[in-house]
Amino acid sequence: MKPAKDCQTMAELRAQIDLLDRELVALLVQRAGYIDRAIELKPGENLPARIEPRVAAVLDNVRATARAAGLDPELATDLWQRLIEWSIAREERVLGPSGPSQQDQQK
Repeated sequence: MKPAKDCQTMAELRAQIDLLDRELVALLVQRAGYIDRAIELKPGENLPARIEPRVAAVLDNVRATARAAGLDPELATDLWQRLIEWSIAREERVLGPSGPSQQDQQK
């Protein structure tokens, strides 16, 4: 990757953005693999797809990381909220909307 300040034309800049976008997609594919593994592990630990304290912790971590890196924390939070909801929906397709432990939690 070439630093943005070293790009001399819009074509050069766009090529770098396209390269970065491919890298971001590859990282999202890798993250989805971890979500798929969570689908396998959660039933054995009697965990539901949605765990609100974990959602809050992930968003807090993202906000702090974005702030420290100089990225708008609101943008990061918005992006991750969408990513988290997609991930939970992916898990719920297998685990069910209430997950395996919701009935146990109600007892």
